[in-house]
Amino acid sequence: MEFKENFPAKAQRRKEKLQRRIRPVFAPLRLCGKIFCLLLLCFASCKREQRQFAQPPSNFKSYDVTMSDLHPGSPGLPQPVPNPSDQRAFDTNEGKRLFTQYNCSGCHFNGGGGIGPPLMDEKWIYGENPENIYSTIIEGRPNGMPSFRQKIPDAQVQQIVAYVRSMSGQLRKDVMPTRNDTMNARRSEQRTEREKPQHSSPPLND
Repeated sequence: MEFKENFPAKAQRRKEKLQRRIRPVFAPLRLCGKIFCLLLLCFASCKREQRQFAQPPSNFKSYDVTMSDLHPGSPGLPQPVPNPSDQRAFDTNEGKRLFTQYNCSGCHFNGGGGIGPPLMDEKWIYGENPENIYSTIIEGRPNGMPSFRQKIPDAQVQQIVAYVRSMSGQLRKDVMPTRNDTMNARRSEQRTEREKPQHSSPPLND
């Protein structure tokens, strides 16, 4: 009878003793779990995955765009303006869709060049910076490039600019869009090697 009365108390003491032994083992695991969750939150909030559907007005049009590194005694040149869409994979994929939707392929032939100049190589007639490409789309260029001012929203222009830069390997690999399954004639934008931009002269009038 005495054994039966003391058995629950002994079992409780053994259970508490076992918990005291296990607790130091699981404490580091709990800490590692918390750190892992924090890292997941950090990676989930990286710029690559951002989808900013309402963007502020573009700041590319606030000053004259530079066309060349050669300037006569002018130390105060405007600095390149970063394009926020260059850091977001969603924006470059949207730019690829809009490139086809606005019939840019009708002249540039999916970037390979036709009526308009190619966009896949390292040669840039009007500059490789985002503000140069933005100005080309908004203002147009001689010999065929129309002006899309007030025809395409600024946010979409920035997405197209990001995609145009990705075609020549100017963006990070994890931001560039992948190749269409129906187009196997060239390597995907993600596998395009980055070339050093070269300035070229515009075509002469006929």
